[in-house]
Amino acid sequence: VQESSYLRDIPVVIMSSENVPSRVNRCLEEGAEEFLLKPVRLSDVKKLKPHIMKSKNEQPYFRQQ
Repeated sequence: VQESSYLRDIPVVIMSSENVPSRVNRCLEEGAEEFLLKPVRLSDVKKLKPHIMKSKNEQPYFRQQ
């Protein structure tokens, strides 16, 4: 995703049931915006709002035509 000029600015969110700190840290270091552990709670989903709003304001494919 990061290598594609078209996809690179899309926020990446990882959802996994694997609570392995080294894996979580690696995903975040590699560029994931968030790492959500399953089962996902409403409070976890609310963490995504800033990333979604940022994308809507900055990306042409989210802008209304």
